[in-house]
Amino acid sequence: MPPGCCCVAHVVDDMTATADLQPDGLTQLREIVVTAAREELLPRFAKVARGRKADGSVITEADLVVQECIARQLQAHWPDSVFLGEEMAASEQDALLRSGRLLWCLDPLDGTGNFAAGIPYFSVSLALLEQGGIAAGIVYDPQRDECFAALRGQGATLNGVALTASRAGVSLRQATAMIDFKRLPRELAVRLVTEIPYASQRSFGSVALDWCWIAAGRCHVYLHGKQNIWDYAAGSLVLDEAGGHSLTLSGKRVFVNALQARSAVAALDAKLFAEWTRWLGIEPDAP
Repeated sequence: MPPGCCCVAHVVDDMTATADLQPDGLTQLREIVVTAAREELLPRFAKVARGRKADGSVITEADLVVQECIARQLQAHWPDSVFLGEEMAASEQDALLRSGRLLWCLDPLDGTGNFAAGIPYFSVSLALLEQGGIAAGIVYDPQRDECFAALRGQGATLNGVALTASRAGVSLRQATAMIDFKRLPRELAVRLVTEIPYASQRSFGSVALDWCWIAAGRCHVYLHGKQNIWDYAAGSLVLDEAGGHSLTLSGKRVFVNALQARSAVAALDAKLFAEWTRWLGIEPDAP
């Protein structure tokens, strides 16, 4: 058994087969993710050969090892749930999302390109989906030893300390924006470059961590044109439970229980989020 998964059994024993996880259960699950990242990812950092998937994105041995380890252990010890990993066939992923069963959703290495190149910005992201929603999420950054965790309706934490929304104290013109330009509509990307509505811009390369850094107030506004469910599920719950705000570019809620890419517009500060969405011309859908 790979060392990163040695204590999954007692984690599952302490959880019921529902999304009503208790904080102790989340703490134990967090320990599993942290151990797997430390023992399976960090020793391979910047030392693994990279390959290319059909869509051109990077894949390494580390992606596959972590996914296989976690999938095997969760399924062995929690047989009433099912498992969806990034490194699975799309047809299988789609069938799992449609199954209606309790579902683990894993990105074993979010930021693979960074990981393979020796850039210290990557994470392991694990979400629990139930009844068409996100019940729990964990995003772990092994380089900084930072673990973001959230339970639906019970708040979000960073290394056990509560994350809460606070006023950014800046206008959009003064804000630091986290923007992924590559996947944006061309017209919007050109407008952002020519009009520059914010003070400064960043792009780091791990969607799950991006959401969590917004939740932690490290950047003020966020924009991404195309994220998969395993990219954003856990991180978006962290931001939501920290009191943050998000929509798609079309004004819809970001999460859908389906295998379709989603855009994301987000901020922790409600006033700044309103200013950001106005600039982008987003009209929220009616509830």
